[in-house]
Amino acid sequence: MRPPLTVQSPQPLPTETFTDAAAAVARLEEIYERNTAYLRGHFEAYANGVVPAMRIRATYPFVRLTTASHARLDSRLAYGFVAGPGVHETSVTRPDLFRSYLTEQIRLLIENHGVPVEIGESAEPIPVHFAYRRDINIETALPHHESPLVTRSLRDVFDAPDLSTMDDAIADGTLELKPGMPEPLSLFRAARVDYSLRRLYHYTGTDPDHFQNFVIFTNYQFYVDAFADWCRQQLVAGQGAAEAFVEPGNVITRNARLGGGTTGSAPARTPQMPALHLVEPGHQGITLINIGTGPSNARNVTDHIAVLRPHAWLMVGHCAGLRNTQRLGDYVLAHGYVREDHVLDQELPPWVPIPALAEVQVALEEAVETVTGYSGFELKRVMRTGTVASVDNRNWEISGPAVIRRLSQSRAIALDMESATIAANGYRFRVPYGTLLCVSDKPLHGEIKLAGMASDFYRQRVGQHLQIGLKALELLKHQESERLHSRKLRSFAEVAFQ
Repeated sequence: MRPPLTVQSPQPLPTETFTDAAAAVARLEEIYERNTAYLRGHFEAYANGVVPAMRIRATYPFVRLTTASHARLDSRLAYGFVAGPGVHETSVTRPDLFRSYLTEQIRLLIENHGVPVEIGESAEPIPVHFAYRRDINIETALPHHESPLVTRSLRDVFDAPDLSTMDDAIADGTLELKPGMPEPLSLFRAARVDYSLRRLYHYTGTDPDHFQNFVIFTNYQFYVDAFADWCRQQLVAGQGAAEAFVEPGNVITRNARLGGGTTGSAPARTPQMPALHLVEPGHQGITLINIGTGPSNARNVTDHIAVLRPHAWLMVGHCAGLRNTQRLGDYVLAHGYVREDHVLDQELPPWVPIPALAEVQVALEEAVETVTGYSGFELKRVMRTGTVASVDNRNWEISGPAVIRRLSQSRAIALDMESATIAANGYRFRVPYGTLLCVSDKPLHGEIKLAGMASDFYRQRVGQHLQIGLKALELLKHQESERLHSRKLRSFAEVAFQ
């Protein structure tokens, strides 16, 4: 048995203090870029048969705040301050991608507590896979011939992703700190973020760099097609604040006022949950994702998008109307959820209420009024507000009377398979959420979605429904982020980062 390798790392860097947030983030970038370059260099040598005599390791940078006081400057904020005296710390990845976000969070910490932050190297190893911006196939990177020089496996030489350290214990409130360990500053440590960044490209076909702060989830391709047409029209006409439109494969179409043109090529296969991005400066544009059908997809994609810390996400899709008074094409604004999706029961038990968020509800209702032309009492002609049930059984309507009885007892007015999951994960990860659905069938009342009916329905409603979602996000953009990320989503002792 070989003895374990001693560890070889880049020259240690001193921990430094900063009272300027931009300078602190620049230092994070410097440490991150140096350490990931160190890993890439050694891995590429290893792939060419040069096996180091020692184990190669580099670590993520960290942000640390130490305060001895409970006092803070602005008690109106939902974030930007630590819960109490002590040492608070988080590791950081991709500071280039999160530059604006990190700068704001660090600035608020410095201002609210009147103390500097510390920037240095953490003890959290960077997995060699995560030293690269895109997924790499480690096996194909290694030599195919039997080289006598390659005498140690990859895991003997480099740190690999350790899924046991990439959980959501901080967000779920189950983290158990060992004595003397610092309190977390963020919901996600660096490796957990890196894992999700790779998953986002895998599932959506676009790099995480293109994702915007305002997100629409949908469950039908019709919305994707309508969004793509609308975005292309905006860019060809040189309108709006958007700089570009990004499609799967990182196909980028520039705004005509910026010179126009398209780069990139579509992937050979459509990704599982294709994402489209209308890119604006500062990631203030809109991302739309077709998550397909079912709560598993809804949880999967929101688990990963949450690490990007978006300002809001909305579910804009189709549902079954449960009331005989509803008509096909009516809108449903969810103000409560029946969670029979079961994919989050362990992390967020069904007895936890998922409240409607006033800021999002108002924006959605105003958007319906603006786009449809109805207001006040007349708005009830096309929209109802009520409880939405989300289930994990696509054939719920033929599952027997017990299901129907529960729906009746809940006073639900609509049913789908994704909305409650998206709202619950928004609540869990402190991301503002909302739901506006459109009734596409009424199976309990004999109106089943048939091919001819569906085509007519989609032609009439998809465009209008999408425009309502886009208008709602525009209204949310004009709110202060401090107001949108309200205290309603925060628990007793929260991390400082939004």
